[in-house]
Amino acid sequence: MSDPSRPFGLSRREHIMDELRRAGSVRVSDLARALGVAELTIRRDIGRLADEGLVTRVHGGATLRSALDTTVPTRASSSAARFRVGMVVPSLNYYWPQVVVGARAAATEQRVQLALRGASYAIDDQRRQISSLIDSGGVHGLIVAPENLGPDGHAMLEWLDALPIPVVLVERQAPASLGLTRLEWVTTDHVFGGELALRHLAARGHRRVGLVTSAQSPTSSQLRRGWLRATAELGVDSPIDVSASLDQLASTARGDALDTLLDDVRSMECTALMVHSDPQAVLLQQFASDRGWNLPEDLAIIAYDDEIAEGADPPLTALRPAKEHVGRRAVETMATRLAEGPRRPVERVQIVPQLRERASTQGAPRDD
Repeated sequence: MSDPSRPFGLSRREHIMDELRRAGSVRVSDLARALGVAELTIRRDIGRLADEGLVTRVHGGATLRSALDTTVPTRASSSAARFRVGMVVPSLNYYWPQVVVGARAAATEQRVQLALRGASYAIDDQRRQISSLIDSGGVHGLIVAPENLGPDGHAMLEWLDALPIPVVLVERQAPASLGLTRLEWVTTDHVFGGELALRHLAARGHRRVGLVTSAQSPTSSQLRRGWLRATAELGVDSPIDVSASLDQLASTARGDALDTLLDDVRSMECTALMVHSDPQAVLLQQFASDRGWNLPEDLAIIAYDDEIAEGADPPLTALRPAKEHVGRRAVETMATRLAEGPRRPVERVQIVPQLRERASTQGAPRDD
């Protein structure tokens, strides 16, 4: 007799497709464990989805249907892509790979050919990559994550807004002061993320807290805005506010900077920090531990990005932007814009990050 708690075939296959859209690939062993069924059952499900032209079987699992998979026709009867869209992101190493995974999943569903380019955080490099895609004459729209701060960033946004093809910003937005009316965007609500982090710490009894942000990241100013708004509303003191690039410093300079920061934490009686991004948070945590601090009793840490936070010791509480969903919504926004044309109202989407509590903020601060 079958176990009624186990999902039927259709719901299993829907779960598999949901995971593929989220992550781009799945493993048979992980699915079998999550769904409580035998691996053979999952292999059969994947085989059926592959026969329907929805997925591509690979060793140990499956991926979303590859354009190179010619074993069976696709559901779209191998029809050509509706649109070709250029996508330029500032990195293909940290944070952005998950955004790209979501974008590719949505592109497959929307029959959009995605022309991906990895640039850097240098504005000249970004403009060169974007211009190359435009000059090729083969893209109907652009999904980009440009620098958007300062005079050069504002000039970039104005240039993008004036292009003859639609542009969707991803994890970026234009300040209202520029008065730009054509640009669309999909971004994480980082302001709310900063506020959520502060409220999490305040709810655990922390009354003197600090903020450490990445010097080179456009996200930092938004996090700071939310953080400071919440400190004012809750009456929490935040005597430490540091903009740093700790993970990019040479070892001696890094050690000196961390020593100074922890000395300030101790002298100002801060009991918790929010640190953006994960590499800086992990470095700070390791350095404090090496100095003999008991964590989280002496210092609670909440990270922002949740790329490697779970692997820290102790695991770091983190705010996790829905990166795959951001990429997915950017492509969906572009596909809808291209399908419906200029009469469609401009869409600007903000997605709320998720707080994942772990050991680094559990318990009340030590009362000395």
